[in-house]
This record gives sequence, structure tokens and C-alpha cells, in this order.
Amino acid sequence: MLVLVVDNTVLNLAIPSLIRDLGATPSDIQWIIDAYILVFAGLLLTAGSLSDRYGRRRFLIIGLALFGGASVVAMLAQEPWQLVGARALMGVGGSFLMPSTLSILITVFDESERRKAFAAWSAVAMVGVIAGPTLGGFLLEHYWWGSVFLLNVPIAALAIVAAVLLMPESRAPARPTDPFGALLSTVGMTGLVYAVIAAPRAGWTSTGTLVALAVAVVALGIFVFWERRSEHPMLPLELFRDRNFRGSSFSIVLLSFGTGALLLMLTQYLQFVLGYGPMRAGLALLPYAVAAALFNAVGAGLGQRVSNRLLIAGGMVIMAVGFVVIALIGPGDGYVKLIAGLLIMGVGGGLAGPAAYTTLLGAVPPEHAGVGSALNDTVQQVGMALSVAVLGSVLAGIYTAQMPDGAPAAARDSIGAALASGDPGLARAAKDAFVSAMSFGSWVDVALTLAAAVLAFTMLRPRATPAAAVADRQTETVA
Repeated sequence: MLVLVVDNTVLNLAIPSLIRDLGATPSDIQWIIDAYILVFAGLLLTAGSLSDRYGRRRFLIIGLALFGGASVVAMLAQEPWQLVGARALMGVGGSFLMPSTLSILITVFDESERRKAFAAWSAVAMVGVIAGPTLGGFLLEHYWWGSVFLLNVPIAALAIVAAVLLMPESRAPARPTDPFGALLSTVGMTGLVYAVIAAPRAGWTSTGTLVALAVAVVALGIFVFWERRSEHPMLPLELFRDRNFRGSSFSIVLLSFGTGALLLMLTQYLQFVLGYGPMRAGLALLPYAVAAALFNAVGAGLGQRVSNRLLIAGGMVIMAVGFVVIALIGPGDGYVKLIAGLLIMGVGGGLAGPAAYTTLLGAVPPEHAGVGSALNDTVQQVGMALSVAVLGSVLAGIYTAQMPDGAPAAARDSIGAALASGDPGLARAAKDAFVSAMSFGSWVDVALTLAAAVLAFTMLRPRATPAAAVADRQTETVA
């Protein structure tokens, strides 16, 4: 988990360096981000299912090796398209790696310990949020942009050694594979995510977008038909009959959609608007990560006494308050208001996180732990892809609309180009436009986070205790 989070946080921090040193355009930056998401989301369900069948630890190790090797390729890239290709390879490794991080927790820890395990898993993610920007910022200030990908290599190598020495192998009871279902899910999810990524740039009615959508609809439609009739389905569709699984999944989609593009903008706000260097920008996010990690532990403890429904809904309402604070940031405001909003968000996310994962994965049978955790990862990645593609394009459009009509085209497209022009008036206009776009995105996040809270509160129900479940079955038998 640590290597994935460090990579994503470092990449966001490296965006200004990629624009300056690699000559990457805003479109290149979006594809450097989206190439990973496209491959990662497309392969997740297939990789999760294969890990159930052939061994979760084995797939974890394969994923780490692929991810570390692709990081070396990324480090050596000389052109933006080469970095896009390396990020796609990293997506392959990440899709093998990510499902195993949760499925191993499901199979190793029993229900009484699982909530603490999920809290520790989330806390490690917060360690990545801290370590990535801090170490990455140091590297960006002293070395070239490619050095940030070097961080992934020792972490991946150490994780492989730890997996071999410490981690038990686990797999589902032997059953036939479902190659046709795997092919359909990969094609369908890749088509869906590609359409979401391409539509804001090419248009929803463009040939490429319509073809991708058609492929996604046909492939996923056949996939559902096939899985419902298969004796050994890759994805047990009965999971969606559980209202807790549905409620937590949809809440995570809304939350991921809301936060994806905004968090991408925050690293640029710190560097472009406030003028922080990469390392200082990374350290500026430290209080947020610490708050989230601390309240992950608090959320895990409260889960023994407070229902998951209240923790998830309450945590998301607190997050919405944090987004309100960020939405009210003005062009003249500095770091204090930003970090106040992020601290509040960290508290809310820490409270909601362990409860959300416990609820969602509690509905997954252990024999389907890999594909179940992959499904959880998939809904998050689809939400992130939608956010970066749709909301990211909307925010870019707001930035352009707020710029003066007489500004150069490059400055109207990118705040980095506006600041590089050396024109103080143009730089000031670009910063004001960027803050306006970030404020709009924050208000969108307020609405989406509150919607996720309402959805969680209305749909989630406490799981029946074993005694209650037996009583229910006896009642049904008598009836």
C-alpha cells in the first residue's frame, strides 16, 4: 500500500517540474495520470479474481516487482509519451498489487481484529501521504524530476522481502477459472474509463468516445449476462443484493469523484499560487496526513461502540465542513485557511474510513476476498477517473474563462505558462483564476460529500449477530 500512495502523491507534486523540464503540456499531464488509472481500473477485477485462484501473496509479489521495474523505466523517460507508457506499465503492477493488500487482511484477521487491520492499512496510506511529498520534495529540489520514481524501487524491494518472510499464502478453494468473464471485464472497464477520460477533451459525441462507450456497454452487458449463468463466476453478482455493500460502494464512488480533481489542484495551489517549493509544499500537507492517521485509530476504537452507519455519515459530514472552508479561500488568503480545511477533512476521513471498509468488505465471503477487494478498488478508481476527467476539465474551463481575453493562449490554458511569462499582471490574474476554479471544485465536493453521507445513513444497516441470524432462519423455517 505504501508504494502506491507514495507514487501518486509524488506524481502530483512533480507536475510543475514535468511541465518545466520535460516540456509536458496540460494534455500530457492528464494522460500521465490517466494512463495509470486506465490500465489499473481495467485489470483490477481480473487480477483480483486470479489472486483468489492462484495465491494472493504470489500476486502481491508479482505486482510489486512489476511496479518497481516500471518505476525504473519512468525514471529514464526522455519524452512525455515515454512516461505515459511507463505509467501504463505501473498500472499493470498496481492492479496485481492493490487487491491483495485488502484481501490478505480479510483472510488473515478474523472479524474481531479486522477493523483494527483496516485502520492500520489506512494509517500506512497516511504515512505515504507524509513520506511521499517530503522525500519527493527533497528530490525535486536537489535532483531532476525522474528521481521521484526512484522512491518506489527500495520500498517495493523491501515489501517483497517482507512478503516472503512474514506473509502466509492464501487462496480460495480450487475452482475452474473464468477466462471469458475476465476478458469481458477487462475490455468493458477499459472502454468505460477510456470514454470518461477522452470525453471532456474530444467531446461526448466524438467517434472515439462513442466507440469506447459502445464497447463498454456491450462488454459489460455480456459480462453480467455471462456471470449470472456461469457455474463458477469470476464476480459473485449476489454481492450487490447486500444493501450494505451497495450503500458503501456508492458512497465511496461519490467521495472519490469529489476529492480526486481537487486534491490534484491543491498541490498546484501550494506551488503556483503560494509560491512554495516542492519540499515545502509536501511538508505543508503534513498536518492533514497526521490528523487522518490519528483519527483512523479513533474511528477504529469508536467502531466497537458506534454503528458503522453513524461513523461513515458523520465522518463525511465533517469532511464536507472542511470542503466549505477551502471553498471560502480567497486570492489573498494564505496557508492558514487551507490547512484548517484540510485538518477538518482529515478528521472526517479518519472517522469514516475504517467503518466504510469494514462495512463493504464485511459483505464479501472469504473465498472471494481478492475479487471483492478489487471491486472496492474499482469503484474508487472509476470515481477518481471521472473526477480527473470530468471535474478536472470543468475546473480547467473555469480557469480559462476567468483569464483576461487578451491573455496569450498558453497562459489561458495553464497557470504554469502564465507565471513563466514574467508579466506580473498576468501572473496575478492567473492566480485569481486558479483560486476561483478551486473554490468552485470545493463547492462541488461539499454537495457530493453530503450526498454520500445521506446515502450511507439511509442505506446502511447493522449486520445481524450470529444469534439473531439463527433466530431469523428459524422464524423463516417455521413460517
